[in-house]
Amino acid sequence: MITFEKFSIGVGAVLLLLMLPAIYRIMVGPTALDRIVATNIIGTKTAVMLIIIGVIFERVEMFVDFALAYALLNFTASIAAARFLHRTRETGGAAAGMTGTDGD
Repeated sequence: MITFEKFSIGVGAVLLLLMLPAIYRIMVGPTALDRIVATNIIGTKTAVMLIIIGVIFERVEMFVDFALAYALLNFTASIAAARFLHRTRETGGAAAGMTGTDGD
């Protein structure tokens, strides 16, 4: 008979396998937006895996706090990256003050 802990480990392994296509999308691209979305997908699955780890070790309360903090950081980083990309497109390829030249 399958115990709840074994089931949780199986679910975690499946989530890990489902991260592989997102890792491929981060490496291959083709656009920066695709990479941001794939990174966000991995962050969301990581937050879920933190809760599963909490269930396995019977410390759900602590790991839920970690998962919420991680999910908030993941969301904030995705918004920041999207805003950065939006600004670089508006300014013609370089963010304000970040032209990559030496001021010549």
